[in-house]
Amino acid sequence: MNILVLGGTGAMGKHLVSLLADESNHIVVTSRTKSGRDKNIEYKVGNAKEETFIDELLVQRWDVIVDFMVYKTSEFQDRYEKLLKATNHYIYLSSSRVYADSDQPLIESSPRLLDVSKDQDYLATDEYALTKARQEDLLFSSSKKNWTIIRPYITYDEERLQLGVLEKEDWLYRAMKGRSIVFSDEINSKMTTVTRGRDVARGIVAILSKIDAHGEAFHITSSQTISWNGVLDTYLNVLESKLSQRPKVSLQNLGGFLKWRSNKYQVIYDRLYNRQFDNSKINKFIDTSEFVNPEIGLKQCLEQFVDSRNPKFKHINWKEEAMKDKFQGEKVSLTELPNFKTIIKYSIYRYSKLLK
Repeated sequence: MNILVLGGTGAMGKHLVSLLADESNHIVVTSRTKSGRDKNIEYKVGNAKEETFIDELLVQRWDVIVDFMVYKTSEFQDRYEKLLKATNHYIYLSSSRVYADSDQPLIESSPRLLDVSKDQDYLATDEYALTKARQEDLLFSSSKKNWTIIRPYITYDEERLQLGVLEKEDWLYRAMKGRSIVFSDEINSKMTTVTRGRDVARGIVAILSKIDAHGEAFHITSSQTISWNGVLDTYLNVLESKLSQRPKVSLQNLGGFLKWRSNKYQVIYDRLYNRQFDNSKINKFIDTSEFVNPEIGLKQCLEQFVDSRNPKFKHINWKEEAMKDKFQGEKVSLTELPNFKTIIKYSIYRYSKLLK
């Protein structure tokens, strides 16, 4: 098959490309930085949101297009029809964050936040869960049905290890520098579902070019739940064995946590929910009971990251780091800070008595 993967270098995309490369496919992957060829994979450098770049790719007919891009609703509205026109099967990556709270395991027809929320301030935003639901609606209302909506939930691999709403840059970096992990007490008590990125990719591969999957939405998640406290304990056990000391943890109440943590809606309308999924629908294509146990998978991925020769962190939010340090009575070594401007910003938020 000729397969186009838009933005396929993240926690799911890189595994999907790897799995597809093992078969007799020709794969083109768009990337902002990576170029060249690797066997049957061709990397095209460019911004897949730019009209000229994507139009050049869509001149060709594709058997499958897998779309990992994050669009504004207006951007998606301008292009979804030409994406559908250019392929036999369009795979749209949505998110299981679209679902509203539920005391039952979620199924694909469970109510979405966009449909049932009464919070007018929230509905007036283009927050991620609402954006994805609005873009799903464009596909649902299309006369074409050669699309499939995939709703992954929280995915992880050796480069992405989340703790509630925190990325590894927000919690693991601190732990490896000997400072306290600062987390939310309310989130810590909730049940969640985390899925290894490669398992989600296997689920996507299983539905490619399947007529039965056309015009349908599927969540692809682990069948097992785990508490965020269980996730945290898994991380702490690994770090204690690798660092020879157990990292300190500070659990804040929600008000204190949201004083420094941005994107309150992700907290309020997702991480404060207990999230469990009924996978009956996707199980017609792949057996999710065979997905990696979350405790085992998280342990393996964190060990791989810590054991790597040069563990790499992405952008560190030094404003938030300063606020956490202020709450904890901790501080960074100035040699950690990348430049003078960052030193000034950190110092203001760490030491100013006017900022509370």
